[in-house]
Amino acid sequence: MFSPDETIELDIAIIGGGSAGMALATKLNGLPATVFEPRTAAERDCSWALWAKESQLKELSTSVQGSWDQWRIIDHNHEVIHQSDQYCYTALSAGKYLNHCETKLKAPINLVRESVENLVGERGGGQFEAGGQHYRAKTIYDSRPPKLEDNSLCQHFIGWEIILAEPIENADIATLMDFRVDQSRGLHFIYVLPYSDRHLLVESTMISTHIEDKDWYRSAIRGWLAERNMQVQSKVREEFGVISMATVAPHNSEINHIGTAGGAVRLSSGYAFSTIQTQMSSLAKSITVGSPHLPKAFSKGLIFMDKVFNRALKAQPDQGVSFFMATARALDADQFSHFMLGKAGVIEWLKVIHAIPKRPFIKAALKQCFSHD
Repeated sequence: MFSPDETIELDIAIIGGGSAGMALATKLNGLPATVFEPRTAAERDCSWALWAKESQLKELSTSVQGSWDQWRIIDHNHEVIHQSDQYCYTALSAGKYLNHCETKLKAPINLVRESVENLVGERGGGQFEAGGQHYRAKTIYDSRPPKLEDNSLCQHFIGWEIILAEPIENADIATLMDFRVDQSRGLHFIYVLPYSDRHLLVESTMISTHIEDKDWYRSAIRGWLAERNMQVQSKVREEFGVISMATVAPHNSEINHIGTAGGAVRLSSGYAFSTIQTQMSSLAKSITVGSPHLPKAFSKGLIFMDKVFNRALKAQPDQGVSFFMATARALDADQFSHFMLGKAGVIEWLKVIHAIPKRPFIKAALKQCFSHD
């Protein structure tokens, strides 16, 4: 046991045991590190998603809730269905993933179930307290999410995991965006993942600068289900989330930030899991050779294009449905997967640029060129 008056010296401190923190911890290959996370894996459970190839599905098999080689995007006029031979749209249980990571942690990696407080950073490391104990770390990686800036674009949602009274048709297709809902408050869609023909995750998702009252999302879910005569037999759980779609600024420039705080969220879509995995693998390799700095998650060109997209969406939210529908129609399944993963090539970008409404994006691009953002 350590005395509260004693300062425990650490080589590496990882603050936050979420996707980024636990991924990094499991990839450090015997280097001494301590993860600080107050919540258990079960308490952090929610749904994460990615486009996964077969090798990734095998690697993540203990955490997979469902996977679909078909997905669709729908508005009042069109339905776009993609089917891929390379990728499966995959839903993970965050709780199962984090629990699996925890079981892989072995000395000299430690897990401390405490919150970090009074952090003072200094040249990549610093001092802090956790559970009344003082710590000093040579290197700190902080994965706690940054605070949202006022009036910044974000993706916010409530999701219900439910069991239906009767089975549905087409349970082999994931619905990524169903825009046939109220669009008066911003870009709004229903997201549906059928884990089976009766077991579903249904989310009401908004992309806007204003987070709604929780009952607003719940009402949208109830209305969507009622219009399709889907009766809920039981509700397994509810999840609420807010994902920033704006560039994040580090809340402490003296330490290293990872995960969402480290810029791993794709600004135009909110997806992050695949990027975090790649980024943490690269970071772990860099740490082993004495270079502890975080590699960039995305290229400058991709970040610029995403900022242009979000600027256009923020300026003209009523055009949001047409932006996403045009993108889905312009690309085939594999191209769409590449695009959403941030791996689109020149051909895919040209197809999207050709398909989307031009005027809002030209105006947004010009403003972005002269912006300090």
